[in-house]
Amino acid sequence: MQQELSEAQLEQLEKQNKRMVSQFDATKLEREARKHWDKFYMRNTTNFFKDRHWTEREFPELTSENLKIIELGCGVGNFIFPILQANGSASGYSCDFSQRAVDFVKERSKKDGLEERLSAFTADLTVDDWIQNVTEKCDLASLIFVLSAIHPDKHVIALKNIATILKPNGKVIFRDYAENDHAMLRFKPGTKISDKFYARHDGTRSYFFGKEEFTKIAETAGFNVEAIEVCERSTTNVKEELHVKRLFLQATLIKQ
Repeated sequence: MQQELSEAQLEQLEKQNKRMVSQFDATKLEREARKHWDKFYMRNTTNFFKDRHWTEREFPELTSENLKIIELGCGVGNFIFPILQANGSASGYSCDFSQRAVDFVKERSKKDGLEERLSAFTADLTVDDWIQNVTEKCDLASLIFVLSAIHPDKHVIALKNIATILKPNGKVIFRDYAENDHAMLRFKPGTKISDKFYARHDGTRSYFFGKEEFTKIAETAGFNVEAIEVCERSTTNVKEELHVKRLFLQATLIKQ
C-alpha cells in the first residue's frame, strides 16, 4: 500500500527538512534515551497503553501449545499478559529498556499469579550481553512498536541479537509505524533527526518504516520474511474531532 499524500502533506514534509534537530541534540537524545523512557513511565504509569487483545487474531502462532515467548520492549506488559491469560501453557520473558516499566510488569505478574510463568528484566537490545537473563531459547519473540524507538543505525544489530535467543526456525512477530503514517506527517519543524526519524516533545523518538526497507533489514540480520504488509487502520481523536488513517507495518520473520 502506497499512501497518496496531499499537497499540504508534502509541504509539511518539506518544512520538516528546513529545520532539523542539531547533531548535538541528536547525540544527547541517544545518550539519554533510557532516562526519557523512565520519565515516560513515571508520568503515565500503566495508563497510557491498553492491553493488546488483537495480537492472537493477527498472529495465530500465539495459540501454540507450550509456547516459550519473549516480549521485547515490553513496556508495562500490554502484549504478554493477554497471551498468558489466553494460553495457559505459554511462558517466557519480558524485557524493556526502562527499569520503571519492568517494575510495573513484575507488580502485575505477582498480582495476576503469573510469577512462575513470566520473568521480567531490563535490557538494551543493541548491546552484546543483553541476553544474560534468558536461560533457554524461545519459540517466538514479539517486537511490537519497539524497533521504531531505536536509532536506525542499530536496527540490524537489534535483530541480530534477537536471533541469538530464538530456537531454529523461531519467529519474530513485528508491528510498528509505517512510512507516511499520520503521526509522521504531523511532526513540526525542529523535530526531525534524520530520514523518517523524529524526536517527540518528551524526548522519546520514533522511526517510520518502509516495506522494502524493513525486508532488507530483516534479511541482513539473518531472517526470512514469511509475511509483510502495510496495515491501514482508522482512528478518531474525539478531543480534536479528528478522523485519520493510520499506517502500520506488520511482519512475521523466521530465523534462518
